[in-house]
Amino acid sequence: MRVRLFGGFDLVSPQGQAVRFSTRKATLVFAALVLAGKKGRTREALAEAFWPDRGGTQARNSLRQALVDIRRVFPSGNRSAILITSDNDNLVLTASNDDVDVWLFDQKTSANDTAALAFAADLYVGDLLGAEPASDGVEWFAPYRMGYRRAALELVERLSLAAPRGGLLEELACERLAERLLKTDPSAEEAHRALIRIYLNRGKANAALRQYLLCQEVLRRDLGVEPEQATRALLSRQIDGTPDQNLAAAYSPAPAVPTQASISVPRRRRDQPSIVVMPFDNLSGEDDGYFVDGVVEEITAALSRVRDFFVIARQSAFVYKGRFIDVREVGEELGVAYVVEGTVRRGGSRLRISVQLVDARSRNQLWSDRYEGDTSELFAFQDRIAAQVAGALHPAVRLAEIEAARSTLPADLDAYDLVMRAFPKLWGQNSESMKEAVAILRQAIVLDPNYGRAHALLAWCLALSAQYLWTDDIAGTIAAALDEVEKATGLIDNDPTALTACGSAASLAGDTEKGLTFIKAALSLDPNNAWAWNRFGWAGIYQNEPEDARARFERAMALSPLDPFAFNMSMGVGATLSLEGRWKEAAEIAKDVVTRHPNVTWAYRMLASWSALADDLATARWAARRFLELQPDFTIARHAALPVSRRLPHLQDVIAGLIRAGVPEK
Repeated sequence: MRVRLFGGFDLVSPQGQAVRFSTRKATLVFAALVLAGKKGRTREALAEAFWPDRGGTQARNSLRQALVDIRRVFPSGNRSAILITSDNDNLVLTASNDDVDVWLFDQKTSANDTAALAFAADLYVGDLLGAEPASDGVEWFAPYRMGYRRAALELVERLSLAAPRGGLLEELACERLAERLLKTDPSAEEAHRALIRIYLNRGKANAALRQYLLCQEVLRRDLGVEPEQATRALLSRQIDGTPDQNLAAAYSPAPAVPTQASISVPRRRRDQPSIVVMPFDNLSGEDDGYFVDGVVEEITAALSRVRDFFVIARQSAFVYKGRFIDVREVGEELGVAYVVEGTVRRGGSRLRISVQLVDARSRNQLWSDRYEGDTSELFAFQDRIAAQVAGALHPAVRLAEIEAARSTLPADLDAYDLVMRAFPKLWGQNSESMKEAVAILRQAIVLDPNYGRAHALLAWCLALSAQYLWTDDIAGTIAAALDEVEKATGLIDNDPTALTACGSAASLAGDTEKGLTFIKAALSLDPNNAWAWNRFGWAGIYQNEPEDARARFERAMALSPLDPFAFNMSMGVGATLSLEGRWKEAAEIAKDVVTRHPNVTWAYRMLASWSALADDLATARWAARRFLELQPDFTIARHAALPVSRRLPHLQDVIAGLIRAGVPEK
């Protein structure tokens, strides 16, 4: 059993199935028993807590019904059952500490090692029970919610103080927790202090000051107070041996910079997020200045090849070199939404480069990463950094644009906003989310019939709907997908994302060669486009080229390790292994994917087949049952008749595995 109370209520049975109780009160009673732990809670206390307006007998009857609902899920004899003690009045939930997030959080926060604290930090994904709507009984949890939030604030402070003695993973866990806490409460000073310490530890004086200024602004606005002395004192600390007076000079007001009127900023399209790569901070000596400038130039050039972005020219960005200036001012002066910042440090023969993406409007950090290399491979390292940063920034900016579109009022939505809203639906990879994506994209096309990207993404959605048998009219849906490809052609010549979508649609419709033409065109425009490399990998699967395909998938994952489609890249690697008869390894990958992404329907089908071929029939039959629960009308015959299936080099093996797993043939 897995029980999650942080960030919302989530319950998974020992068999791996999501559990929903019949009534809301049963959910609240269960949560109360979780919080009671081994001490349990009396029937009387529970009845009074959740049915205070009813008489004693009626309240106990209501509690009895809630317990019946709970026992329906966890019957007597199950190790995760609700047990009644000998006095027949006290109720106790028994489970392993590892199964319950709040119990595990309590255990880990009582430890003294940074790894345990980092583990606890990742458990706290939000307030207890999350944003549960107000209703009878929810207010009962308020003291627990406040207690755990207080514990999380203490944890982020402890972890930020201990992180320099730990490692990168501990530091990143602390950073993630601080950002989550600030999202809930922007005035949480402990979280601000944690981020300031992290930035100072990374040698990012500008970022540390920016966080302090944000903290100061929020505290003045919301509470009418100044930051605590503990927060102010952080900015007087030394950074890598820099004397305090030098640090103070680094924080001095920036000299005047050219205004918007004096900087030539080209016009951009509405559907191009704007971005500037600022001069990186050189934390080594002056001798490394040429390399630092070279890294910035290469990243700027690499981003310029991403046609989804409008990138400010290097000359305009370098006006700010050597000056501290707030990113919001940069955004206003250059007309950009996103700012890339970084530092470069040399230690002996090793180079370390840290890069972050910041929202110029909110000052929120959207993404960060660190890269290390050897000075013996200076320029190769420079090229690799540029490619990886460009690949990673692409999905990070897209996610930020999606969030902006989500916050736009429906009456103000334009075609671009609608396409941004469609993207998360595309990533869902299940029937319902795909239907929603199709509806949104069709709405975008009504607003702008010549929006090539909307046509291209619609083509891909329709092709996926046919490929995964989410439509009764396979032939008609494929024809509609190809029709959208034709409508997009001529409108997307400079859009790698749209070219990749058209290539994917054509491939799934059975025309691998045409699909390759689109995908290669996308890569010629943007060689760091992770999605294009991913689809190039699938083209290799269809052509029975497992080694080439695997190299392409690995390139995609290296370019964008946190991509929303990373699971698709992983499944691609699994498919290359299956072509080589390495069924067990392929199944392990699929098993990991369905664990992390339980709603990706087709991954269960692949897991069922690959596990059966690896003689793991227990896993195969479990995966087949789960797949058929999600897609009960699936048959092997319908799947085998699909255009892309007919071209699969190992189709008969896949079919044999599905039959062994128990998937119906007709």
